[in-house]
Amino acid sequence: MRRFFLLAASALCAMQCAALEYDLSQGGVEVKAQTLSDKVSLAKDFILTITLETAERISMPDLRDRFQGFRVAEDFEEDPEPLDGGKTRMVSRWRLVPEPGAKRYRLAPFAVGDLFWTKPIVFEAEPLPPVTGDIEINPQFDPPPFSWRLAGIAALWCVAAAAGFAILIFTVRRIRTLVRIHRMSPQERARWELDELLKKQLPQRGRYKDFYVELTMVVRRYISRQHGIKAPQLTTGEFLLMAQENPAFPPEAIAHLKRFLESADLVKFAGLEATEEMASDATARARDYIDTPAEAHQ
Repeated sequence: MRRFFLLAASALCAMQCAALEYDLSQGGVEVKAQTLSDKVSLAKDFILTITLETAERISMPDLRDRFQGFRVAEDFEEDPEPLDGGKTRMVSRWRLVPEPGAKRYRLAPFAVGDLFWTKPIVFEAEPLPPVTGDIEINPQFDPPPFSWRLAGIAALWCVAAAAGFAILIFTVRRIRTLVRIHRMSPQERARWELDELLKKQLPQRGRYKDFYVELTMVVRRYISRQHGIKAPQLTTGEFLLMAQENPAFPPEAIAHLKRFLESADLVKFAGLEATEEMASDATARARDYIDTPAEAHQ
């Protein structure tokens, strides 16, 4: 295939004049370089023919390392041809592939035997087409055609984004609330828990038992944090017995807690029908106990 291509190039050179010819002759040694194209083009290979006619006993120079801006694809050297006067004609043909982005396309000086060095040849290249950069600099948005399926997907994305944002806001607020509660004193936390309980309006909805359960737990948790007694895990009797043995609870405080807890137990366990007035009175008793400074209980 290689030989066929270069032979075809030789035939083409014989049928038409070379596009460009460079005379590199010196001292009676005729050296010529011929090209089929007048300019180097990235769109096609560059064909170069070197012809050497001399009576000297020298060989055709090897040009493989003399090309700049080209990659050697194929080369072919014809058999030497005797001429009149004792001269010999030698021909070599080169198929070169131009390299994109090369600064120049050049045949560097090469040695003709031990006789002389030729001058360099710089081949002119075709100008590259201008790069406008319109696509990169000013991209135009090409939206997809409207469809109900696309609208549904967009709606789902919007809903998911809104839900994710809402969850994020809720989580941030929840964390901030927990941090604020954690930093409260036992008294401040008990007041906050009592206010949160009243916001539920359980007595107004007839849920007295649930209200008394949560109200007594507010007081028990306050006692647990303030005095270290595990009040939430004890029954009323167990708690009162332990409180009597604790110097932090004077008799007046124990009596106050006994009335409060036992009245709540009547609603929680004995089925006593409570009223809003009873619930308000129990709330007032719980708030009064929480608002009383801890040292006043002693």
